Amino acid sequence: MTAPFIPFDEGQQGLDWIALTEAIARGHELPEAKVEDVFIRRGDDTLLNRSAWIDGMGVAVKACMVCPGNPSEGRPMVNGAVNLFDDATGELSAILDFHLVTKWKTAGDSLLAALRLARPESRKILIVGAGTVARSLIEAYSAGFPDASFLVWNRTVARAEELAAAFDHVSVAENLPGAVAAADIVSCATMSSEPILKGEWLQPGQHVDLIGAFRADMREADDEAIRRGRLFVDARATTIGHIGEIAIPIAEGTITADDILADFRNPSAFCRNSESEITIFKNGGGAHLDLMVSRYILEVWNARWSGGSS
Repeated sequence: MTAPFIPFDEGQQGLDWIALTEAIARGHELPEAKVEDVFIRRGDDTLLNRSAWIDGMGVAVKACMVCPGNPSEGRPMVNGAVNLFDDATGELSAILDFHLVTKWKTAGDSLLAALRLARPESRKILIVGAGTVARSLIEAYSAGFPDASFLVWNRTVARAEELAAAFDHVSVAENLPGAVAAADIVSCATMSSEPILKGEWLQPGQHVDLIGAFRADMREADDEAIRRGRLFVDARATTIGHIGEIAIPIAEGTITADDILADFRNPSAFCRNSESEITIFKNGGGAHLDLMVSRYILEVWNARWSGGSS
């Protein structure tokens, strides 16, 4: 049988944010993934090739180009595809639209962490950044925290206004320090290489979600923020030594690898211990997550086309 190509719009039909977090959690009960990342850079452009193999689940190979200059010409900044292979035979199971997998992987990763680390009564969520990921975060967090209202802050106010206009429960924040101080959850999804979130702005009881940094020279939170919070990552293997958010503070002696309390493979330790503590989560988004999310999407797709669900 020919492997299906799963496009963005059709591929989203039937997907559910909470069901996705449950699929990600189940994926971490399987043997630990073998993961390899390859980065090739040309100026500001980056080729990112991520591969993962989980025994019992299969193989995913995700290739993408990140070209920061594209948006100024009306093109997407990121383009690529995910190839999903059968675990036993190595046969191609599906080709999935890159943006489909990335949307649900990135926001679902952060949502799972927030459901475990943020206070359940969180009602004010700040999104820092107004790009494609920010829109996905509003959708995901709305599913996990249905009574929450949102603020969005962006360096270019017009983009924040455009994003807020697409939702009836989102407003624009004009002052970043004040918006951070007032939020229960702060989610940063920017392309910043220099810290944009300052630890002095954080308040007891907050949960901080750091998404944007994906290279060794990128970070969104300053040293004080990293020091003040209890630190968690989605996977030690794909964050420590790989992403500047974690690698830079370790290299400079601000923290050590032991300050990372848990990743998703240790759910008993991946939790909030008090109402007043600040929790910080680094969303590294490794290829193992692309594999787990691609499998979830394919399962929903197959159920729809086989008549198993509407």
